[in-house]
Amino acid sequence: MSKLTQDFIRPDQELIDAFKEITAATVHEAFGRRGAVDSAIKPIYPGLRVLGSAFTVKTPAGDNFTIHAALQLAKPGDVLVIDAGDYTEQGSFGDVMATAALSRGIAGLVTVTNGGVRDAERIHKLGFPIFSRSISIKGTVKETFGEINQPISFGGVTINPGDLIIGDDDGIVAIPREKIEEVLAASRSRDEKEVKLRAQIQQGKTIWELHNVNALLKRNGINVEI
Repeated sequence: MSKLTQDFIRPDQELIDAFKEITAATVHEAFGRRGAVDSAIKPIYPGLRVLGSAFTVKTPAGDNFTIHAALQLAKPGDVLVIDAGDYTEQGSFGDVMATAALSRGIAGLVTVTNGGVRDAERIHKLGFPIFSRSISIKGTVKETFGEINQPISFGGVTINPGDLIIGDDDGIVAIPREKIEEVLAASRSRDEKEVKLRAQIQQGKTIWELHNVNALLKRNGINVEI
């Protein structure tokens, strides 16, 4: 039976915007090295950045009926997070759908678990951010309705509607909605430490001494200082 929830609790936009200058890798580290989706899911062209609340979609492999419905229901700032099944040989999202998403202010699209997109060159020219496991010229059908705004399995991570999605050239990380403020504070703290670390390196310090690697050598039974 199809499941469709038209609305859900989204994070406050101010809280989402606070992550604009924070990288996906930093957030992943700050979240205890959790939340990173399968590294095979990458931006379809370099320099992409996606940030917003997850609007989850589960669609049968080779069928984009449910994605069309999601485009009608999603709100500006949402990130469509699509579980497209275990199939890379069809592009379930193309440039016409990207144009529709842009016209509605949807932040981005992420396909999941061997899902694919097509019309990559045109989507690049549109400037629409898509992260996908594959690119395939083969089209899809519109026959079977799946699920909208239900928990999905996304690249090894369970994602609920309203979770925070952050993606850049390194990949994608998902933060549960109830953990966003906590992870924001930890991410800021990590960024501050790295700013100080880079400043010390520019002043002549080495990473070796700043991380006290000689002590790590001794801890591993290597009694030689470098």
